Amino acid sequence: MPQHLLSLTVKFKAVIKNEGDWWIGWLVDLPGVNAQERTYEELIESLKIGAEDILALEPEIPEDARLETIEV
Repeated sequence: MPQHLLSLTVKFKAVIKNEGDWWIGWLVDLPGVNAQERTYEELIESLKIGAEDILALEPEIPEDARLETIEV
């Protein structure tokens, strides 16, 4: 498979605040992805890693259920 087909860029909205010595933030589009770091750059990197981790999870689907895609 060509290399250009293997990469995908997805954009997420992040709420970011500076609280004293800390930067805190969370992704609006991916509940559960949040971070706290000493620098803005470290915060952004932690949020990226959190998003990658969430997106890599395989959903657990009960045997008596099915997975469907819903368009809104």
